[in-house]
Amino acid sequence: MIKRAFPIWLLMISGTWAACSISNKQPKVPGHTKAGQFSQLVWSDEFDGNGQIDTSKWFHQTQIPPGGSWWGGIIQHYTDRTENTYVKDGYLHLVAKKETLEEQGIIKNYTAARLNSKFAFTYGKVEVRAKLPEGTGTWPAIWMLNTNIDEAGAYWEKKGYGTTKWPYCGEIDILEHWGKNPNYVSSAVHNGSSYGYNVENVAGQKVDDVFNTFHIYSLEWTKDQMIFSVDGKPHFTYAPEKKNQDTWPFDNDYYFLLNIAIEPDIDPDFVESAMVVDYIRVYQ
Repeated sequence: MIKRAFPIWLLMISGTWAACSISNKQPKVPGHTKAGQFSQLVWSDEFDGNGQIDTSKWFHQTQIPPGGSWWGGIIQHYTDRTENTYVKDGYLHLVAKKETLEEQGIIKNYTAARLNSKFAFTYGKVEVRAKLPEGTGTWPAIWMLNTNIDEAGAYWEKKGYGTTKWPYCGEIDILEHWGKNPNYVSSAVHNGSSYGYNVENVAGQKVDDVFNTFHIYSLEWTKDQMIFSVDGKPHFTYAPEKKNQDTWPFDNDYYFLLNIAIEPDIDPDFVESAMVVDYIRVYQ
């Protein structure tokens, strides 16, 4: 989700982590992947243990874009602090908080986290088991960008891969959720033919209690199409009849982004909330 000129993006809690901290982790859920086209697990993070995230797998993207604000008018700082990102009892917590923080010479009143994966791939099945943050103005996302995106501060750009501006690099939104539209999960594809306020490649579905219940958000990506699902129920298929540079830049390696954005209409009573992730898995 880059969200340059449009919106793409926590459990409300009052002085307690009870809603998003789990002391006794249940056994891992096997997910919905069965033997078939994509049956071999090639990469995952089970978020086992406690403490900091695995920096061999993840990079904190914190550099603010030119102009002093992240794309789409969102109003938070992304930080690499453990207050905003940590592993506890085998779950990843990405935490959005109401707090005043000065970073890079700019003061903002909210903080959150934005992770880039150091793993990238072409074609496969993705499964992410997660609970989402709650509150009007919260905007969590699980999404993917082409490693060739030219975006200062992104992990793959720092590695010398950045050659192509958004949206022409391509973007795959596995999950977006806007707190002002509770329990409606959206997926989208952005490219040179559909982006910004004119995005057409988007659909979603209502899901029961995304805040307190884990659901499996998945993408099945082949050379011909993408299918987006929740708990095995599809809600969006992208399969353009005409594939060209504008409609299908999706034959290259893509990496994951996990983040929570804060929109300007954030509930004034919002304090903090988290996206809690059990696992992320890639099958090929």
